[in-house]
Amino acid sequence: MDISLIIIIVFGFFIFLSSFFTVKQQSAVIIERFGKFLSVRNSGLQLKIPLIDRIAGRVNLKIQQLDVIIETKTKDNVFVKLKVSVQFMVVKETVYDAFYKLEYPHDQITSYVFDVVRAEVPKLKLDDVFERKDDIAVAVKRELNEAMTTYGYTIINTLVTDIDPDIQVKNAMNRINAADREKTVAEFEAEASRIRIVAKAKAEAESKRLQGQGIADQRREIARGLVESVDVLNKVGINSQEASALIVVTQHYDTLQAIGADANSNLILLPNSPQAGSDMLNNMVASFSASNQVGEMMKKNKRTKPKTTDHSLDYQTPQAPEQPETGV
Repeated sequence: MDISLIIIIVFGFFIFLSSFFTVKQQSAVIIERFGKFLSVRNSGLQLKIPLIDRIAGRVNLKIQQLDVIIETKTKDNVFVKLKVSVQFMVVKETVYDAFYKLEYPHDQITSYVFDVVRAEVPKLKLDDVFERKDDIAVAVKRELNEAMTTYGYTIINTLVTDIDPDIQVKNAMNRINAADREKTVAEFEAEASRIRIVAKAKAEAESKRLQGQGIADQRREIARGLVESVDVLNKVGINSQEASALIVVTQHYDTLQAIGADANSNLILLPNSPQAGSDMLNNMVASFSASNQVGEMMKKNKRTKPKTTDHSLDYQTPQAPEQPETGV
């Protein structure tokens, strides 16, 4: 076989193979014939005329994302960087427009994002930028949809994914936030302290009230016991004065015994003579008598001199005799 024939056969075989090509899923192929648009081929095995038709390009039909970082100034003159993520795709029915009308779609989208963001953010203060970032994203999507639909693209979504103010501004915001939280903590601590003080005061007041009630009950019971003791002694032929003397003497020696039983008791001065109980009783009786005499004289003077406002009494209360004191 002639070598030239072999070459022709091999060349023809490669030309035949070049007539077939495949298109991947979610993509489209633009076919041109002599430089003129012929057709759009979708996924699968496709056929073209060798040396006449050629593949002009491939168009991705998947959803794509473009991240755009913009630095702009807010209404309160704070420079801030925003990161806007744009999700877009080529519409299957408009592959021709996407391929022939727009050569650099990423640059086009970036330009529109810059234009919209730098028109919207300067209208807002820094705090409002954080609160209304969704409004900014909606404005970007609306503007991009109006512009990119003409070129065969559709905008799926736009997201403001990051807002980054100047480092000094962030530090100031953090300090403000920390100071506000410290203020809240101080208010809660003060309120807690006030509640503790009020609760403690109420507890002390209740304690003192109960102590006073206990002392009153104790004294009432002691008085009732003394009355009962005097009544019992009167029934066995002992008059009230003798009964009072007996009770005083008994309490006197009970007190001495109680003090002596406690090793840690303090120094107390009490009369300690054989007639101490009697003397104490006599002093009490003398005091009661003197008080009664003073009262009778005041009543008498009042009856004899009703208009006199100044009364002078020559009566002096008898003084009880002094008793020797002993440290116990």
